[in-house]
Amino acid sequence: MVRINGKELPVDGSTLADYLAGAGYDTQRLAVERNGEIVQKEAYAQTVLTDGDSIEIVRFVGGG
Repeated sequence: MVRINGKELPVDGSTLADYLAGAGYDTQRLAVERNGEIVQKEAYAQTVLTDGDSIEIVRFVGGG
């Protein structure tokens, strides 16, 4: 299981890019932290989620 934003999900073995696409995230407007370290956007497709990972996803919202 992988903890994503506080929820345990059975997505280990998937890449971060696959998870984000499947969950409907716009990767242009977010930041992802894996186990306390920022994941660079260029690495999403190579980052394989593993059992015990902790992922935090933050979306940027504009406004005035």
